[in-house]
Amino acid sequence: MATAAPLMPKATAVWLLDNTALSFDQIADFCKLHPLEVKAIADGDAAQGIKGLDPITTGQLTREQIANAEANPDIRLALTPPKVVVHTPDRGKKGPRYTPVSRRQDRPNAILWLVRNHPELKDSAIMRLVGTTKSTIASIRDRTHWNSAALSPMDPVTLGLASQIDLDLEVSRANKEKPTPADTGATLLPASETTARKEAEIAAASGETEKKDDLDVSAVFAKLKQLGGKHEKSEDE
Repeated sequence: MATAAPLMPKATAVWLLDNTALSFDQIADFCKLHPLEVKAIADGDAAQGIKGLDPITTGQLTREQIANAEANPDIRLALTPPKVVVHTPDRGKKGPRYTPVSRRQDRPNAILWLVRNHPELKDSAIMRLVGTTKSTIASIRDRTHWNSAALSPMDPVTLGLASQIDLDLEVSRANKEKPTPADTGATLLPASETTARKEAEIAAASGETEKKDDLDVSAVFAKLKQLGGKHEKSEDE
């Protein structure tokens, strides 16, 4: 069984039905279609108006493969390996993300949202997320964009310009690249420590006041006793 469908499966099926003696099952297996769908195409009930695509000229099959399959209904066709291998570029090394035309008008709003809510993101990260240019980001940062007055910040995930996974990845990467804060020396004491120290000072001051009051009262009574004793002696004399 083929591991991948050919280009334009229905158009390929139309050509194979018109130009070969392959069975419905063989064509369905190669084109990744249901045998009943292939039968409907042969009967003219489906794929009407579709022009057949020759898989030989596109390099997907060879005449020898078709001839062998026509001679033996048990043979299943397989795509011919491409002569030139085209490597798929790495997603992380690609340029700015492609944005559909219908969504391009929302990019300035998404950029404004990212600039306000994630100032740690670099311009390159914003470019990867919403597929914009550095000059557009700079104009939105400086409020010199031609439509700056009408812009409103909108989440690029909600707008469909970026996925939540990509946004979280860029934010976490930007946070890792942030420099560690420098040691600025002594800092303010915690509130619990300063409050406790203040309460201790107040308690100590109140204790000293109470002791002073006690001493004053006792001294007054002693003075009164002394005065009373002197007054009684003077009367006796």
